[in-house]
Amino acid sequence: MPENLIVTEDEDGMKAAKPTSVKERKPRAPRKPKAETKAPAAEKPAHAEAKHRLFAVIMVRGMVGTDGKLRSTLRMLRLDRINHCVIVPKNQNYDGMLHKARNFITWGEVDKETLEKLVAKRGRFAGDKRVKDIPYAKELADLILSGKKVKDIGIKPVFRLSPPSKGYKSTKAIYPKGSLGYRGEKINELIKRMI
Repeated sequence: MPENLIVTEDEDGMKAAKPTSVKERKPRAPRKPKAETKAPAAEKPAHAEAKHRLFAVIMVRGMVGTDGKLRSTLRMLRLDRINHCVIVPKNQNYDGMLHKARNFITWGEVDKETLEKLVAKRGRFAGDKRVKDIPYAKELADLILSGKKVKDIGIKPVFRLSPPSKGYKSTKAIYPKGSLGYRGEKINELIKRMI
């Protein structure tokens, strides 16, 4: 038998060899139960829960000649063609992705009126069926603003837009000199020119 093995015998008389370098672990102590008495949560004001901040993201430049990491970021955003638009929530994950792809996209906070027009004119169900009913489009926009994902509502997550009337400024410069990067509330004007 090799020198680094220890032969042990258990209760049934069975012999087993264990390496000497393996230390036996001590059993873990049971976890303490969490305190079940919690202080009552303070009520949120009505305006705080009514709206989630949403970004409309539009692809301005194509992916030709880009590296693989940037392509995968754009694919995670579901942007693979020019003039496609997606609606994403404002959080740290999406903020990092948007800043990484800022030389190919433009984004900003979308308002309710623009979102309603976007869903009514460019929203599509499975099978490429249009959203024809305007009151239903307004309900869908309200659901999106309340925090539901576009895909969970039943609409395709990508909105296919036409090129903007009067065109883009420059597809190589950052906003306000060009059309790329963060543009805040001005994204609503661009979307209305593209619907």
